[in-house]
Amino acid sequence: MRRSGARGRPGHRRRWAAALGVGALVVAGGGVLAGPAQATVTASVPVDFPTHCIPPAIAGIPPIDGTTKASITVDNAAPKVGETVTVTYTVVEAAAGNPVDLALPADIMTPTGKVTVGGAQSASVTVAGPKKNDPVPGKGTFPSFSMTGTFTVTAPGSITLSPGDYNIHTSYIMELDTPCTVTDPPAPVSETIIATDDGGQVNERAIRLGAASGKAGDEVTVTGSKFTPGADITLAGRAGGTQTADTATVKADGSGGFSGRLTVDDPATTGIVAYEGGSWDPAKGAGPRAYTVTGGGGETPDGSQKLNTSIQAGTLSMLQAGDTVEMSAVDFGRGGASRGSLQTVTVEDFRGGPAGWSLTGKVTDFTGPGGATIGASALSWTPVCATKPGSPSTCAAGSAGPVGSAGATLASTPNGTFTGGEFTVDARLALNVPAYTAPGAYSGVLTLTLT
Repeated sequence: MRRSGARGRPGHRRRWAAALGVGALVVAGGGVLAGPAQATVTASVPVDFPTHCIPPAIAGIPPIDGTTKASITVDNAAPKVGETVTVTYTVVEAAAGNPVDLALPADIMTPTGKVTVGGAQSASVTVAGPKKNDPVPGKGTFPSFSMTGTFTVTAPGSITLSPGDYNIHTSYIMELDTPCTVTDPPAPVSETIIATDDGGQVNERAIRLGAASGKAGDEVTVTGSKFTPGADITLAGRAGGTQTADTATVKADGSGGFSGRLTVDDPATTGIVAYEGGSWDPAKGAGPRAYTVTGGGGETPDGSQKLNTSIQAGTLSMLQAGDTVEMSAVDFGRGGASRGSLQTVTVEDFRGGPAGWSLTGKVTDFTGPGGATIGASALSWTPVCATKPGSPSTCAAGSAGPVGSAGATLASTPNGTFTGGEFTVDARLALNVPAYTAPGAYSGVLTLTLT
């Protein structure tokens, strides 16, 4: 059902279309533009849940609260402990259509999200969808979209699956994000699976690489965890499903961890694995982790010159546009919201490794004349985060809500095979001032921490 009252005033729609070429997609009820629904194996129950969506700041419109209808399906409704289950999160119905008269082109959006696992085990499963959507006519309805991910069953019993937060990354005119969060988590259960225990052990072995690529002949650092303590571990290159001649051996420490270096000579290498025993066994190994040979190696032909260069890893840093925010005045006796905007923070992640980052903030009490105070819990924010085109990572804004002295997340990027990029982070601020608060100037300190 289309909710025309939630589309915003005509002036908002015209300004949005002119600024973005309709590149940012926002819906009035918590849905967003999407691609065609993906085929799934099992049926599930679509559920409705309240959603809070934050339009890109450039859209010039406030957050949108509405209802999302979604479903969760799996490829195996009766797995055994240790097996991997593929989860598909489908947003079935968007609550509104294209808010402007201009048509939207195909294949401009990439959705990501989370599925909440409960019951016999607890987890948060990351899901992602393809960059694919049908064209949407001006003021047309949005089709559904699907995202997939996997998790390993670690305990027998009834395991519930609920839809969680999701984000739409838009690549049209500008790179923009529209994060939508579950207003009152968790959302209702959409799918339940029954896991059984066949007496087998869950393989929790994992590896990480110090780099995602290198020239032929370069060494790459491989670190592992949850292997058998004291076991001999083979590090090996993989070319598709075949092991290459590039191998090395390390020994796991007393906790099952290790760190070793593997020289990768084969230019066909597409990944790296680590395993216990004389040959690859997925039950006693981890990987493959993606790795690309970028060139180099071999002899230089006569009459040729070999040109070598290197890319040096940088640091994770942030820069603020200023250190003071002037917020609006509030009348004595009436109280209300004192509003302002965070000084823009630019995050530069030039490390070139697998780690993401998190930017958090916490605030002190606001102190005024004669010792009067306004509590830190009175400050709320609505974060916004934009990713510079070409960045390997995608920035996700934190949830709107109180900041307080305990702190809250302003923005973050996830861990991945290869991460990095430049990001701009902003937030709309609102300080809830009680009526009859003593007149005068009040100040608090908001501290941002990047990790």
